[in-house]
Amino acid sequence: MSHAVQPTLPPPPEGPIVYPQRRAVLWGAKALGYLVYAYLVLTQIVLGLGFILLLFGANPEPAFVQWAYRSLDRAMEQFRGIFTSIELGQTGNDVAAVLDVSILFAMVVYAIIAWIIHAGVAWLAARITRLDREDQQYQRDLQRYQEQVFQEQKLRERSS
Repeated sequence: MSHAVQPTLPPPPEGPIVYPQRRAVLWGAKALGYLVYAYLVLTQIVLGLGFILLLFGANPEPAFVQWAYRSLDRAMEQFRGIFTSIELGQTGNDVAAVLDVSILFAMVVYAIIAWIIHAGVAWLAARITRLDREDQQYQRDLQRYQEQVFQEQKLRERSS
């Protein structure tokens, strides 16, 4: 009487199986999209702050205002001179209050770019979710197939 070795199921594979390289590229693109989106949001904050400081004629001597104006100048490099600034008069500090429409235009452009980046990140997230579903389906199908093969092996052993 010989003892037959009982067949066993191999453990299911761990981690992503379906398109691992594509998944890595999508995750990298999604991370890059979030970084660009964060930069655009910070730029919007700087533009809004600079707009308000100019509009109310803030004293340019405090370090915070100097930093805000330097940051505003960097964000506005591509937009300077598109529209003429409108001087609204002098404030109590003898500083001109200015309505800079170019800043508003820059805010609109940066908002559109941010919206496009956000839509791209959402699309990438949907692609990653789809790959996850495909991976889960593949693992379920593989498990079913392995169970079926296992049952067939057991039946063959019983019949022999």
